[in-house]
Amino acid sequence: MSRWTFAEDLAAAAVHHPDRTAIVTPDGSISFGELDERASNLAHVLIERGIERGDRVATILPNGIDAAVAVYGVLRAGAAFSPINPSIKRDRLGQLLTNLRPKVALCDPERAETVTAAAEQVGGVTVLSSLDEPASERQPIAPPLEVDLAAIIYTSGSTGVAKGVTLSHRNMSFVADSIIAYLDLDDEDRVLCVLPLSFNYGLYHLLMCVRVGALLVLEPGFGFPGRIVKLLQDERITLFPAVPTIHQALVGLNGLRERSFPDLRLLTNAGAALPEATVTAVRETFPDASLLLMYGLTEATRVAFLPPELVDAKPTTVGNPIPGTEMWIEDEDGRVLGSGEVGELIVRGPHVMQGYWNDPEGTAEKLRPGRWPWERVLATNDLFRMDVDGHFSFVGRRDDVIKSRGEKIAPREVEEALYLLPGVHEAAVVGVPDKLLGEAVHAHVVAVEGTTLDPNTVRRLCAERLEEHKVPRRVLVHEQSLPRTANGKVDRAALVRASTE
Repeated sequence: MSRWTFAEDLAAAAVHHPDRTAIVTPDGSISFGELDERASNLAHVLIERGIERGDRVATILPNGIDAAVAVYGVLRAGAAFSPINPSIKRDRLGQLLTNLRPKVALCDPERAETVTAAAEQVGGVTVLSSLDEPASERQPIAPPLEVDLAAIIYTSGSTGVAKGVTLSHRNMSFVADSIIAYLDLDDEDRVLCVLPLSFNYGLYHLLMCVRVGALLVLEPGFGFPGRIVKLLQDERITLFPAVPTIHQALVGLNGLRERSFPDLRLLTNAGAALPEATVTAVRETFPDASLLLMYGLTEATRVAFLPPELVDAKPTTVGNPIPGTEMWIEDEDGRVLGSGEVGELIVRGPHVMQGYWNDPEGTAEKLRPGRWPWERVLATNDLFRMDVDGHFSFVGRRDDVIKSRGEKIAPREVEEALYLLPGVHEAAVVGVPDKLLGEAVHAHVVAVEGTTLDPNTVRRLCAERLEEHKVPRRVLVHEQSLPRTANGKVDRAALVRASTE
């Protein structure tokens, strides 16, 4: 039976299998019983510090056991947690805390000075750099309701100022149950997560593993691909979620295709579209595992997925809506579009956010009137196309569309052509202001290890595959990798800056 709050999940796991290992990290492991005890103690400490239902608590912690304790401790106290990437700088953190106005900020000793300095800019924020301060007493805590605020998760801010996405317990629980269902996740699974818990793609693997009693192997990041390969084998991993950059790094490892991963049953992709060439490479590198393609955004977490049995036939699509939801494509006038037409994706369901924190104007732009007077649907700002079978394909973000010579160009179309070229390991396309063209198409590429790329050759080969106005005016070759955001996505703003330097 589904429970509406995640704090109840942990309590149930601690009752049913207290000694079972819940999380494994490079620094140690913790059982469900121990995790429950530490989260409960933290909840009472927070209440002693004045936390009440509806208050916000910022968590600035690296992937690890403390980050999990923080999430469940805050929820058990009836408050809402806001996970913030621990690599954030002081001024940026000050901006987020000013918007969030948390009563408490949780961090580790290493970040205490930075967090304290940022909190002082806001005022009224208590900073706790230890999660194991003993509570003086423990009184029963009433669990939150499903309509209460559970989390405020900030967008990456790649298109401007980061926005705080407000999610209720019902929002998040619905998403978790939906993903658990189509992943067929159960207590026999062993999940390897290298994604930051400040990124909802990573966060939900913690929440789902605790809900079903699965093991979570939690890594601080994807710094050394060789270590990840070793963990896949040594920890007998069954499920590995990743973003395109991780998939591309793995399939580029020499000798990986000769290795065996008998326990790995499923790899997933979200965060950005996986190029068709990479889909093929993943399937060839892990022939005994399935690949599941997904699409989501912070404002609704997960929106669509493509079942593994369709990946080979439809590698450029993200499938259909997750169970219990709907989605369709509209033009700029709100007309619903049919197959083959490109327009904005609209999403309807219990997973749609409540709004942006302290941003009524931004909320009004994103949440539009729905079918019922009380309902709001989500305008994603993402451009999609639906095929004749009803499967959806991501075309690009509306903000990323390049307007050159009066034509609209989706970066992904050019990127797909680049990935088909020999020697291209990574590729990203951006529009750069141009006096004559409006915007010029610039391609940023990284060569496969041991090879070189000639910009003129890349342009010539693109001209054989693309219409003239889509051929990159300039090709920039990066030596190692493309710049990334903290969530592992390509930093397109940084690429535009690089193009103009």
